[in-house]
Amino acid sequence: MTHKVAVFAGDGIGSEVIGEALEALKVVEKRFGLSFACERALAGGCSIDAHGVALTDSALRVAKESDAVLLGAVGGPQWDDPKSSVRPEQAILGLRKELGLFANLRPVQVSRHLINSSTLKPEVLEGVDLVVVRELTGGVYYGRPSERRTGAAGREAVDTIFYTEGEVARLMRTSFELARKRRKKLTSVDKANIMATSRMWREVAHEVAKEYSDVQYEDVLVDSMSMHLIRRPRDFDVIAAENMFGDILTDEASMLAGSMGLLPSASLGEGKRGLYEPIHGTAPDIAGQDKANPLAAILSTALMLRLSFDQEQAAQTIENAVDAVLASGYRTADIAQPECRLVGCKEMGRLVREKLQQ
Repeated sequence: MTHKVAVFAGDGIGSEVIGEALEALKVVEKRFGLSFACERALAGGCSIDAHGVALTDSALRVAKESDAVLLGAVGGPQWDDPKSSVRPEQAILGLRKELGLFANLRPVQVSRHLINSSTLKPEVLEGVDLVVVRELTGGVYYGRPSERRTGAAGREAVDTIFYTEGEVARLMRTSFELARKRRKKLTSVDKANIMATSRMWREVAHEVAKEYSDVQYEDVLVDSMSMHLIRRPRDFDVIAAENMFGDILTDEASMLAGSMGLLPSASLGEGKRGLYEPIHGTAPDIAGQDKANPLAAILSTALMLRLSFDQEQAAQTIENAVDAVLASGYRTADIAQPECRLVGCKEMGRLVREKLQQ
């Protein structure tokens, strides 16, 4: 059986890290007797330059006809005009919406080899193993109206947060099912003391929680959660959050592991198809300099193998290879430590492939 993978390298360092991820996938393909057909398409700023839009109909068709999507990162200063009606991020929002991807899973594990890479104390980080489940297709990023306008007092702008109970319920069920497979603890994040959408979120979450009496459940306000993630991250297992809250909290949580360059993500819908991407951005300041960290992109392929293709052994093999490289002391610049072996993007990718072949 051949698995079809749509590949959107994106902008900035996207092509560099996705390139290394695909090379690692080739090794896995050969080692485990798998077959992948990868088709490339443009998304983001590069698509704006080529076609005038962030995501063309033909590129979207490639994604819809695939079994999984592998995405780099999109955006950059050359497309960062706040007055522009065409922006690179529209590609990500379009893919999520059109593919029906409503749950973004961002696992955060602190490697014993990198515990000193974080600015937090090692005793705070030891044993941290959590997953943030972020809602993807609702909330302020999709609400209408969302516009700038001129009023009696001058310039003004409005963004709308909108959720239906069905959107909340499906996200919570995904989170509860994941918690059942882990340590059976779920934390739901909201701002129910202020926001009407959060009060509804909490009501629906409590209704769904009755279906999962075996899972320990708690509500935490988002401002408190931002503090708890730094003070006691080890206490959390699965964290469910609406779109914007999840976006912010996952960037904060990435620093527990030491760098965004280490963390993969999976965006899932009702079926097996998912979109897999590192959580970092395009890093235009280091693009094309062989300084990017490819590990998050490589680990994203492990999530793809596990969640879309049911290849648990292959996924674990990639994760073990990454761990072995880190154990050997190799580091890219973003996770550099004293007396480490500093390497670039291509060399780090080669080292992972070397471990995969053993």
